[in-house]
Amino acid sequence: MTDCSVATGRFITVEGGEGAGKSTQVRRLAAWLNGQGVEAVTTREPGGTPGAEAIRALLVTGEPDRWDATTEALLMTAARRDHAVNVIQPALARGAWVLCDRFADSTLAYQGYAGGLPPDGLTALTRFAVGNLAPDLTVVLDLPAAEGLKRAGARAGDRQAAESRFEERTLRFHEAVRDGFLDIARREPARCIVVDATAPVDSVARRIAAAVGERLLTDG
Repeated sequence: MTDCSVATGRFITVEGGEGAGKSTQVRRLAAWLNGQGVEAVTTREPGGTPGAEAIRALLVTGEPDRWDATTEALLMTAARRDHAVNVIQPALARGAWVLCDRFADSTLAYQGYAGGLPPDGLTALTRFAVGNLAPDLTVVLDLPAAEGLKRAGARAGDRQAAESRFEERTLRFHEAVRDGFLDIARREPARCIVVDATAPVDSVARRIAAAVGERLLTDG
């Protein structure tokens, strides 16, 4: 749950491996919520503020072995702190809903499950940086790692080609990331839903909207 001392809006995160369609589904969900009369702020991690975007450039460019998992986790968390303080918490405090493409679960999946860092340590690091801030709902977009990498490669022309550092990791790494997200969802079913990202985009969007409507819009 979001920290009630600083937040009155709703916080939704969309997670998943490379090529899962997170950015597309964040935009689709925002449009749907706007149609329900809800102010929806869309953002992403790493990034979302000028400072966090500068850190993002360090993380997503360069050779795959540019940083080890510990350095990645520290950089991710520094970006998350700036993002939370300057974007997420202010939006929630005014009653807006925040839709974020990745959050702390990505750190657990990438640097923990795939990178070998202890989950408890990563959870403590996140708590140190952002306190009790946590999603009300997390959507995990799931698809086979090989298919996700294929999709990501096919759309490379639509974004900065240099932002491919994580995509260049081994298939085994990305399979571990996928397993990590699924394990997180199994451990926290009250917060997480898993959506089959191999389905058509419209079908995925309807599934997410239905879950949001059932879990959050009717929450008294």
